[in-house]
Parts: sequence; C-alpha cells; structure tokens
Amino acid sequence: MKNTGTLYLIPTPIDEDSKLESHAFDLLLKASEAKETIVIEDLKPGRRRWLRWGLPREQVESFVLYNEHSWNKECENLVNELKNGKNVYIMSDGGLPCYCDPGRQLVERCHQLNIKVTSTPFPHSIALALAMSGFELIPYQFLGFPPAKREEREDFLKDMLKNKMLTVIMDTPYRLEKLLTQLKEISNAMGIKKEIFLAMDLNQETEEYYRGTLSKIKESGLGKREFILILK
Repeated sequence: MKNTGTLYLIPTPIDEDSKLESHAFDLLLKASEAKETIVIEDLKPGRRRWLRWGLPREQVESFVLYNEHSWNKECENLVNELKNGKNVYIMSDGGLPCYCDPGRQLVERCHQLNIKVTSTPFPHSIALALAMSGFELIPYQFLGFPPAKREEREDFLKDMLKNKMLTVIMDTPYRLEKLLTQLKEISNAMGIKKEIFLAMDLNQETEEYYRGTLSKIKESGLGKREFILILK
C-alpha cells in the first residue's frame, strides 16, 4: 500500500530502573511532539516507566491500551491509522513487544497489507526477527547453521522442510542466495510449500525483509547480507 505509516516495535528494559535506549527515546520524543499513536500493554506500569524516562507527561493521557483483553477491538483501529499514513509505536511492559503477545496479530495484519514493520535497536537478532515476522511462535525450533558439506547440507534441508514446526535458521552472508536456491529446488522436488520470513540487516539502514511463499522469493540480486530465515 502506498503512503502508509510504519509500525515501530519499541523494545524496553526488562527492569524499571534502566534508561530507555537512546534511539528509542529520540523516536518516542518526536512521536509525542507529532501527536502520533503510542501503544502500551498496561496503563500503570506503562505510564510510570514513560515518566521515569523523562518523556512528555501530556502523552500519557492518550496512550492506546493493547493487550489480551483489548487487541481484538483495537487491532483494526490501529491498522486504519497506519493505512491513513500515521505511524504507530508499540511497547510491552518490558522487553520485546510482539514476541509471544497480542502484538503479533497487529504485525500479522501489517504484513498482509504491505505496511512496513521495523524496530528500534534490540540485541537479539533471532528474537527480533521472530517478533517482526508476525508468525505464531508456539512452538518453534532454532536449528542454527546448516552444514557446509553438500550431502550433509542437503539432508539437513530436506529434514527441515519436512518438519511442520516453525523453524529458524541462519547462515553466513555469502550463502544467502545459495541457501534460498537450494531450498526452492528441494521443496519443489518434494512438493512441499512453505511460507517464509526473511529478515536481512536488522536494525541497519539497509534493513529489508520478505514475507511470503518460498516459491516466489527472488533469490538472486540479494548479495551478501546478514540474515535470519524463518520457515512456517
């Protein structure tokens, strides 16, 4: 969709005493000045932490409450704001939002409508990719790096594709295009269809992601990119 807003995931400290990461602070300060939508999980701790970080007091009166009790009501309201070009910023009580919480449904809707989803800096790339994927995360498995040797690698990818559990893998940047080519060839030969989320260069200016079917992704021209690949 053209001229849509962006959904920003705002990871926050797990404890209540630590400062908010500087990029997130600056972004929320600008969002407050622009009177954009701030979404929180619980009003009391959300307001308390917001004020402790030194963000504008007047903003706390306009927070949107989004949790297991309200997400069904608020999700489409937030989507409509995004469709109308407004940005939305979502925080959890502490930690990474949209990771095993109702924010997942909002991320899911954004992907369905081609609305951009991104995040302020977060140090765990796997968890961040999972949160940004919008996939249901329970259960999931992390398989690490596929073997480098050809036969072992092929067996690894075959077993992975046959598994119905949500799966997360990584590989070295220079193997990105080769990995996607191999997965497409093997899945086509086995008659297996997979939906994927490919997150590249997370938290960098060159951040890019693809969510869709494995069969339709263009594996050429991606170059050497740091990446996380999630298969559903």
